Amino acid sequence: MMERWENKLITKIEELQSDFMRTTDKLIKEVKRQERIMLRSDKRQKKEYDELLALKIEIEETQREVVFTMGAMGESRSKETVNHVKRVAEYSYLLAKYYGLPKDECEILKQASPMHDIGKVAIPDAILNKPGFLTPDERKIMETHAQLGYDILKYSTRSLLKAAAIVANEHHEKYDGTGYPNKKKGEEIHIFGRITALADVFDALGSVRIYKEAWDDERIFELIKNERGKHFDPKLVDIFFDHLDEFLEIRDKHKD
Repeated sequence: MMERWENKLITKIEELQSDFMRTTDKLIKEVKRQERIMLRSDKRQKKEYDELLALKIEIEETQREVVFTMGAMGESRSKETVNHVKRVAEYSYLLAKYYGLPKDECEILKQASPMHDIGKVAIPDAILNKPGFLTPDERKIMETHAQLGYDILKYSTRSLLKAAAIVANEHHEKYDGTGYPNKKKGEEIHIFGRITALADVFDALGSVRIYKEAWDDERIFELIKNERGKHFDPKLVDIFFDHLDEFLEIRDKHKD
């Protein structure tokens, strides 16, 4: 009697074990099936994400290329080289980095600074490319290029073009308030404007222009030192001289 009961118990346990294994197998298969579905879904989502990311990168690169091309176009009308805007961009990035701006702002300024003279597209050739000194009336017309550049760019909601509008409008303002177009002073001038002002003047002085020969380094450095706190932000002048070798390396790399 006991033996029959034990045999029944063993049989029941074996049945339960069998049922458990079948149920477990079903669960494992279902989990694997769900994993395959999720994997296909993840791959599909990843593909869509990768395509969107690639499109975003392409749009940003196209935007940067257009901005650079427009900046180069503005410079070419005044017989200046594409390398001028390349150098100004690199100098601006370096000044921004050592000034302590966040990396993304340094990069935006680097991409925006080539547009600093875009307003020159609206200046008559007779003034823009005059070989001698400008008359007071011609100087007034020339100085409108800062406001004109701002007017071209000011309606954009894109961060890059908004930065370019600031640079175009403020790169001729001076730290002591004697610049143009709005005679802003000190930190009233956006840091992008203050940085581009120094980068642009440094490069322009060392380059041949239709109205002048290139200055030698000693003369350039003397002027920048003398304009510390006048034309230029004192902190930026200090940064420039503290890292002078890096600025000269950029100049040598992008010679005309």
